[in-house]
Amino acid sequence: MFPDINEINNKVFTENLLNWLEYEGQSKYDESVTQYEHSVQTAMIAKKNKSSSSLIVAALLHDIGHLILSEDDSKNDFLHHDLNHELVGARWLEKKFPKPVIEPIKLHVPAKRYLCSSNNKYYNKLSEASKKSLEVQGGIMNKKEQRIFKLNNFSKDAIMLRKWDDEAKVKNLTIIPIRTFKNDIIVLLNNK
Repeated sequence: MFPDINEINNKVFTENLLNWLEYEGQSKYDESVTQYEHSVQTAMIAKKNKSSSSLIVAALLHDIGHLILSEDDSKNDFLHHDLNHELVGARWLEKKFPKPVIEPIKLHVPAKRYLCSSNNKYYNKLSEASKKSLEVQGGIMNKKEQRIFKLNNFSKDAIMLRKWDDEAKVKNLTIIPIRTFKNDIIVLLNNK
């Protein structure tokens, strides 16, 4: 069941959110992992890098917009149109989460566009799904877009999130339980 963003009990909300992510995230993200595996792998990388709770939670929830939109690779038109999953997810989450969670999520697609425009090696490392989505998400940034992106206070966090996003597509990787991140979420919600 879709979690109620207006739930006032943060523990109940968090449990419902994690249950929903685990259930809905069983759809394939790309050729190698499910959306659930991808989310947890991304958060694992953030945790391994000793990131803030905000960035760990952003890593876990960065693609929640795909789930809200029921957007996955079982759909014939998956990655044929940009449904702005990053904005859909950020808008839904901003009702509950602080800006240091929301902004990197909102910017993780522009971060991919930025990195591809400033580093050819980065583009060559992208999965086929990420290369395909790059085109429908606006392609590489021009110089003006790059300057504007770099001026954003959350651009560095978004770039880190984006790089972890790209790494978090390892087939058959043993992942930690999603509830490992429960306290990180609750603390952020309680302090908003």
